[in-house]
Amino acid sequence: MLLDKNKIKKILCIKPRGIGDIVLSTIILDNLKNYFGDDVKIDYLVEHFAKLSVLNNPLVNKVITMDKKEFPLTAALKIRKEKYDLVFDLWSNPRSAQITFFSGIKYRAGFSYRGRRYAYNILATSERGDHHSAEHNLELLKALEIPITSKKVHYFLSKEEEVFASNYFNNNFSNSKVAGIIPAGGWPSKRCDAEKWVEICEALKEKFNYKFLILWGPGDEQDAEFINSKMPLDTQLAPKTHLNDMAALISKCDLILANDSGPMHISAALGKPTLGIFGPTNPIAHGPYSTKSAYINKGDLFCIICNFLVCPYNHECMKLLPVDNIIDKVKKIIS
Repeated sequence: MLLDKNKIKKILCIKPRGIGDIVLSTIILDNLKNYFGDDVKIDYLVEHFAKLSVLNNPLVNKVITMDKKEFPLTAALKIRKEKYDLVFDLWSNPRSAQITFFSGIKYRAGFSYRGRRYAYNILATSERGDHHSAEHNLELLKALEIPITSKKVHYFLSKEEEVFASNYFNNNFSNSKVAGIIPAGGWPSKRCDAEKWVEICEALKEKFNYKFLILWGPGDEQDAEFINSKMPLDTQLAPKTHLNDMAALISKCDLILANDSGPMHISAALGKPTLGIFGPTNPIAHGPYSTKSAYINKGDLFCIICNFLVCPYNHECMKLLPVDNIIDKVKKIIS
């Protein structure tokens, strides 16, 4: 469907959850501004917990929030009041399709996944392709013949968050090279074992003389405390923070090592050298999206990229990762 771009004044992007997924979806923003003009207003619809992931983004006009279990029609009525001209359903799952359908927005773009085509009058491919999941978002723009002029993803910090991180590093890591360790992971199988993290840190300490900042969020406490207890002279356990204070601490590190997680994608978006530790998920599609980054997995395992939430074996994809290979990957991304 062709549209008159001069009549598009307000755009809504729907991406309710997945911090990393929301970060990667920002790949469309520069392209929208370049095509529709700087005056176009671009809003996001996200769940409450994810608001911080786009709150500071100067390309985003407003962040609308919804509850995880909010009735789709309730969310749609909230959207109707904003009188958007165009909506991109970047999630295109059954629930977001319902929200989009009842939104009353004239132009509705989404992926043509089975059972959801009814919701959209602008359909992008249903094929995942062999590109990174960040670039899959661009398929929605291609459906409207919007030129792809940028493939940059964004993450922004407030001045207060930057000051917080600077003060923390000045007080705890004066004149030290710092590697951030992020043991987070949405699935148990994504999480590198705490014992393996200690082995990785010991090797990085010997080779590069790093100090380590253990960054953690809800559910990571046990692994973070274990790593910290095994290397008390070389590690610092980050304080309890909200998402953007954690992101600010990430921005001050010289290197980040992380499981496949939202903070991994934040690190890459902030331009930090980032090594993603992968097992059950596909690093080609979900690795850190940055030229300064890389990933590692044990690709010779028969079960690698299994997509199981819980490992049915002995978590060999993490426990048997060769530390020498990790050192080699780190050499490349810091050079």
